[in-house]
Amino acid sequence: MKRIRKGDEVIVTTGRSKGNRGNVLRVLDEDRLLVENVNMVKRHTKPDPNRQQPGGIIDKEAPIHVSNVMLYNPQLGRGDRVSFKTLDDGRKVRVFRSNGEVVDI
Repeated sequence: MKRIRKGDEVIVTTGRSKGNRGNVLRVLDEDRLLVENVNMVKRHTKPDPNRQQPGGIIDKEAPIHVSNVMLYNPQLGRGDRVSFKTLDDGRKVRVFRSNGEVVDI
């Protein structure tokens, strides 16, 4: 089970996008994430007439390492560490370390 999954709201802790918040768009590898509007880079593309794609400079998200983000805790208004807990019915869920609130609903 992963600590950060697709659709989670995360906050960037280090790097040039420090302090930015966004939702996880994709989990690429074990340790890389695509987060919306975080770690934006400019991509220079050539026009492709077969796909009716114009050329130009496109802003897109670049992957960011999972160690550079924290799961956002809305109750505290900041990033928080995550641990795992097994419930009475046998489900394994993620919980915030600071207040013990369950992340998965």
